[in-house]
Amino acid sequence: MTPTSPFTERGSVNEIEEGGVFMPKFGHDGLIAAVATDAKTGDLLMVAWMNAEALARTIATGEAWYWSRSRNALWHKGDTSGQIQTVVELRTDCDQDTIWLKVEVAGDGGCCHAGYRSCFYRRVPQGMPENGEPVRLEPVGAKKLAGHSTK
Repeated sequence: MTPTSPFTERGSVNEIEEGGVFMPKFGHDGLIAAVATDAKTGDLLMVAWMNAEALARTIATGEAWYWSRSRNALWHKGDTSGQIQTVVELRTDCDQDTIWLKVEVAGDGGCCHAGYRSCFYRRVPQGMPENGEPVRLEPVGAKKLAGHSTK
């Protein structure tokens, strides 16, 4: 542990990949990627960022906390919308540089600030268009949830 982080300092590659101690790797910006999926369906809901405080609060409270890069502030997911993410399971990857949250979402189940259940409501088609046309996004059938607007 360091004065700025409640987590154990990183050890050897073997300790990180095979050991039993959580040693998350935060980037130079102090953040770690966090992927949230629906605990029941496995659907990808969102990708966000956590700093050490957000990760520690998530572990301590069982609810998802993130770091908002646009607001430069700690963010308790659902605090204003009612879409609290209750963490069912928290995992890290082999390098301990990404967090996976399996969550249950309160309220109407939405996660996206644009009003969708998932932030991944559009598909990027394969194959580049001809004649310099832009790549066009394709909706995937997601419907906006009632009462949502963009930021």
